[in-house]
Amino acid sequence: MINGLLAKFRNVLVKDQGSRETAPGNNWLQIILVASVGVTAMVWGGRELKWLQPWELRIYDQMLRSRPVEALDGRILLVTITQEDLEREKWPLSEGTINRLLAKIESYQPRVIGLNLYQPEQANLAANLQNKDNIISTCLYSNMGRAEVPPPPNFPIDNVGFNDVITDNENDQVLRRSLLFANSTHTNKKCTAQFSFAALLAISYLDKQGIKYNFTKNKEFQVGNVLFPRLDPNAGSYQQTDANGYQILLNYRYPHRLAQQVTLTQVLQDQLNPNLVKDNIVIIGTTAASVSPGYYTPYSALSQQPARIPTVFIHAQTVSQILSTVLDGRPLISYWPEWAEFVWVWGWSVIGGVLAWQWRHPVLLLVVGVFTLTGLVGIGAGLFLQAVWIPLIPPGLALIMSAVGVMVYATYQSQQQTQVMILQVEKQQEAIAQLSVLLNEQAAITDQHHHLAVRIETSAIKTGDLLLGGRYKISKVLGAGGFSRTYLATDIQRPGNPICVVKQLVPARHDANFLQVARRLFNTEAEILQILGKHHQIPELLAYFEDNQEFYLVEEYITGHMLSEELPPVKGKKNESFVIDMLKGILEVLAFVHQHRVIHRDIKPTNIIRCAQDNRLVLIDFGAVKLMQPPTSQETELATVAIGTRGYAPPEQFAGHPRLCSDIYALGIIGIQAITGISPQELQPNPETGNVMWRKTTPVSKEFAAILNKMVCYHFSERYQSAAAVLHDLKSLVI
Repeated sequence: MINGLLAKFRNVLVKDQGSRETAPGNNWLQIILVASVGVTAMVWGGRELKWLQPWELRIYDQMLRSRPVEALDGRILLVTITQEDLEREKWPLSEGTINRLLAKIESYQPRVIGLNLYQPEQANLAANLQNKDNIISTCLYSNMGRAEVPPPPNFPIDNVGFNDVITDNENDQVLRRSLLFANSTHTNKKCTAQFSFAALLAISYLDKQGIKYNFTKNKEFQVGNVLFPRLDPNAGSYQQTDANGYQILLNYRYPHRLAQQVTLTQVLQDQLNPNLVKDNIVIIGTTAASVSPGYYTPYSALSQQPARIPTVFIHAQTVSQILSTVLDGRPLISYWPEWAEFVWVWGWSVIGGVLAWQWRHPVLLLVVGVFTLTGLVGIGAGLFLQAVWIPLIPPGLALIMSAVGVMVYATYQSQQQTQVMILQVEKQQEAIAQLSVLLNEQAAITDQHHHLAVRIETSAIKTGDLLLGGRYKISKVLGAGGFSRTYLATDIQRPGNPICVVKQLVPARHDANFLQVARRLFNTEAEILQILGKHHQIPELLAYFEDNQEFYLVEEYITGHMLSEELPPVKGKKNESFVIDMLKGILEVLAFVHQHRVIHRDIKPTNIIRCAQDNRLVLIDFGAVKLMQPPTSQETELATVAIGTRGYAPPEQFAGHPRLCSDIYALGIIGIQAITGISPQELQPNPETGNVMWRKTTPVSKEFAAILNKMVCYHFSERYQSAAAVLHDLKSLVI
């Protein structure tokens, strides 16, 4: 709304009621930002609704499985009670069998023993052991559909840890988190342990090594100097998950490379290496599926792994994680705060929009998109190897959706522009035909010449000391012809008073009929230039208006020099590499212009500027607006519809029938001029074919010579029919 009010205000400053300014073009950065914000909001909303959580957790599991296999944790020994053991021993194990097992293990001097067996009825468990304090037993909280299991009656509560674990029940029942502490709220408080079985084992082991635990002011668990942050409900790919108690992400070791294992039978038959026990943690538990089916883990998807892992292995994983973090510096799995994840997703959405804007062809965009997504996965995998968990599904979706959205919008915008262009070109051709008829009235033209001579002189006096359109202050005359002038001006109404170029176009006649047609042609031409000026190699059309029966175009000022200053005869002839790069630079903008079915019709070195800022080639001086001007001796415009410069324009253009490949002809002549040093007017045609003869004047590769020859064929049907085809052949050259 503000822009609209400003536009109206600017129009008031223009004296003539018919004056108009170009509407601001769509800013590509603004389009990308708007698209990226909208896509990010949609993706983030879906994430908040947990639509993406199952996919994100699968990616998380895959990254866990893909990590390098670590060495066994030599501080842990697992004594497993297998299905084969139970064929020899009755289940549940008798108190005598357990005490005998504990006595044998105790004789090898372990630092801590963990008994992951429920023994609520065995009042004399480990009663005869000398060092009963280093044995940790377990109990189980009551839960929905599950009764509470109390600890052994003769064990102090300080030597009991709860056996409860937490799975992702709302997703896939996979166990990815470890519960270290909990506050029992059960009415029947037989199991009142505050520490988990695994956490108590690790704490006891480290305590005997002189490493104590404590809780910080923020009530976060700390062992020695290592902090174990509490799991956030929105950690990583989790969204509003149940984070009650004190949970951390379980940093798994590969199941087959966790710790040394022996069976119950091996221990009872003295087939145990004492070195595996001495000063280590020994964890006793059953692996028999008939006793407990176990839990799904991220490794359950592997064919060589069982679908479920017994509880004793889960506790061993947690014990190993705590010990490795405190003693070995093994990192905990961390994650970014939500604001960082939001910026991460939004950033990839911006990248998708930029890619779509730069690579608008669907196939090219697909190829670039695949490489970009591969890079995203590579970044995520690389960070995960450093134990940093970042989202991959949301940024991937944001990248794809933003790219598709911007491409669809760009395609739609291009189609709309093309439709507008076609309509304007039709109007333009209609006006050209009418102007041609009017200008053929020789008597009127003769009378008008005298009138215009006075008219231009008057105009020159008028514009010397006032503002054009009330805002463009003339500072310098850049060029002048019999019926047109080009000025360097400053826009006093824009911040910083930027420099711009003002082109004054005076119609060849000023009778009412001619002006009406000329005005229509001027407006349609300006509409075309407004669309073309969105390309970075074409000056942007800033405004256009009519003042006192004279027409004005206001364009972006390009700082630089004309290409003619780089070419013969001003400079010497150029090498092949220079000419190829020059042609590529101009062909890129020609491809854009021709895509809109517009013919420049006056491609020549003086209409190409080398930008001083970034060295790009800029194509200037578009327009059928020249059709309002009579021919001059310099331009040799043979008819009102035959615009072009002799030497550069092909024969069909001088015949009044220009085609898209007419511009390619002119550009090919510039290439020949650059590489041979011969001006276009001095090039001789073949008397039989009409093709330009130049090949013998300079050494050049056969491949490049063939391209130049095809660009300048006398008959338009034998030339390249598109700038894109020339570009393709030039890019295939090996210099």
